[in-house]
Amino acid sequence: MRETVNRGSLLGVPYRPTERTEARRAATRERIVSAALEQVASGGYASAGVQAVAAQAGVAVGTVYRHFPSKGDLFAEAFRRASQRELDVVVAVGSQDGRGARERVAAAVEAFARRALAGPVLAYALLAEPVDPAVEAERLRFRIGYRDAFARVLEDGIREGELRPHDTQTVAAALVGALGEALVGPLSTANGSGSHEPLIATLIQFCEEALPRAQERVHA
Repeated sequence: MRETVNRGSLLGVPYRPTERTEARRAATRERIVSAALEQVASGGYASAGVQAVAAQAGVAVGTVYRHFPSKGDLFAEAFRRASQRELDVVVAVGSQDGRGARERVAAAVEAFARRALAGPVLAYALLAEPVDPAVEAERLRFRIGYRDAFARVLEDGIREGELRPHDTQTVAAALVGALGEALVGPLSTANGSGSHEPLIATLIQFCEEALPRAQERVHA
């Protein structure tokens, strides 16, 4: 009688997943993350739980935990995906050539505000909703990313003589903080009615006027 043996086990060689197995695993992970994002976008972190995500993704709860050790890890990844998408938009708008620094800052502020107000539940979750420590760490990382994006535009403005020399990191951080603080209230009470144009216009004007123009006289 011929015995069937697993040569990998016999020789002590570790099992190596096939490409098909890895692709299936990656697809399941993506489905879980997408479900987590949809859950946050529809009901915020308060409604986001592993069981709800598993049901939406069409997998068992245990499958979720095989891909993400904890709820915090799962939603940190979801936060990372959503935040990166928004940051990429701000960076792209602020990097457009042919315009001055003030115009580029205004365009980035407008894009940020409009996108946030168009998806208030997700935006509030990204900006201010109480979250797990792992998600809060990602939130801080992306705030720094926004700061750096604005700082690069301000540095261009200094080089081009449009803005006077200043601490670009501090001014950029102040812009990011002001945007977040000004939007938290409207996002937390957004009901889809009314025009946001006055708010957007005010934010743009505020950020433009906060920039230290080269022709401004510096008082002692």
